[in-house]
Amino acid sequence: MSLKASGTISALIVDDEQLARDELSYLLKDFPEIELVDCASNGLEAVDMIETLEPDLVFLDVQMPGLDGLGVIRKLREMGVTLPHFILATAFDQYAVEAFRLEAMDYLLKPVDKERLGVTIERAQRIVEAKQSADKPVDSAPEAKPALQRTKLLVRSANRNLIVDANDVIYATIDDGLITVVTTQVEGHSNYRTIEELQSNLDPNVFWRVHRSFLVNINRIREVVPWFKSSFQLKMDDKKQTEIPVSRIQTKRLRSLLKL
Repeated sequence: MSLKASGTISALIVDDEQLARDELSYLLKDFPEIELVDCASNGLEAVDMIETLEPDLVFLDVQMPGLDGLGVIRKLREMGVTLPHFILATAFDQYAVEAFRLEAMDYLLKPVDKERLGVTIERAQRIVEAKQSADKPVDSAPEAKPALQRTKLLVRSANRNLIVDANDVIYATIDDGLITVVTTQVEGHSNYRTIEELQSNLDPNVFWRVHRSFLVNINRIREVVPWFKSSFQLKMDDKKQTEIPVSRIQTKRLRSLLKL
């Protein structure tokens, strides 16, 4: 999550009712500090959008068919996704919603009152600003010694330990703690434990962490595909022409890199 230089906070609305989404979107127009990046109409769509767009805030309806609001939060935790700040929206009375405080930064009763919404947004702004300040590196901190940039990688495929040229790596992805490496000639698994560890051993000018689960070789990007509002996917140069999501945080770099 990131507070932009302009002071705006990115937000996502999740509600299965079109009218509720429209009403909240209309109210948010009076709060210039909020940048509404998209809306989701169900829980599964919300999970995908939160993982890809990485909003600072999510206005999350509690009662939805299928995957409800609390189910969305639990699913994201199971996936290991960094959670945004949740503001739960519910038609329950004030006593019933107390139970949701453990899962959310705040809650709003439906129909949403504009003054109450303003209080919530002020609180959100303070919290996001404080988090950003805490995440800033300390100037006096010693620089970390850069890891050795490797030109060769070991990839395990079909019970063989293959040595591949790092420049032939198209992308790497992690799922359930296992890193898959796709190259121009072979697909297999890496013995690195995390994407961060793999990335630190490769040329930072070539390998780009476009998403928490994906590391791509910028020289192997075939096409940039528009996706959700103001976001993109990268079609890679492998046999399957795999499409990889670009997180909201990395979209700015993508625009700069490719002059979009």
